[in-house]
Amino acid sequence: VTISNIPDILDVQRLISLLKGLKVKIKKLNSSTYTFKADNIDLDFFSTSAFQSDAKKIRGSVMLIGPLLARFGRAYLPKPGGDKIGRRRLDTHFLGFKKLGAKFQFDDQGNYFLEAKKLKGTHILMDEISVTGTANIVMAASLAKGTTQIYNAACEPYLQQLCKMLVRMGADISGIGS
Repeated sequence: VTISNIPDILDVQRLISLLKGLKVKIKKLNSSTYTFKADNIDLDFFSTSAFQSDAKKIRGSVMLIGPLLARFGRAYLPKPGGDKIGRRRLDTHFLGFKKLGAKFQFDDQGNYFLEAKKLKGTHILMDEISVTGTANIVMAASLAKGTTQIYNAACEPYLQQLCKMLVRMGADISGIGS
């Protein structure tokens, strides 16, 4: 996948570092364009101190769990950090994953664990409009068996771009932007 117009900011650099730790092959083509190839993911990276440390520093680390859960049947995340711009719930993500069939657990250190043998399409009524929650659920649902309908979904341009990219990658998504 080639992505252009990527901002050179610390949070993006940290997310790219997490992807490198997972063994995503990344090439920087110019100051704002990268290619990513995730054909040999190292799930053992989750148990390293580097993952623990880096994932806690950014809010964006939460965006890894939907794709990893859908593709590999499990995902792990320490409580993400990042900006403090008000209430930033994660339960919207986890409730959506549970509706898709995932089992969710957390421990007393604030680590989140998700597991699903196979995600299944369903109707999801999101209890709040969440951009990252919608994106994460869309990414997970795109590999789920069956059809998923998401109600009260966010529809910002970012989500429309994500959905269009997933369609170009083979996902069957309708209602983009509605």
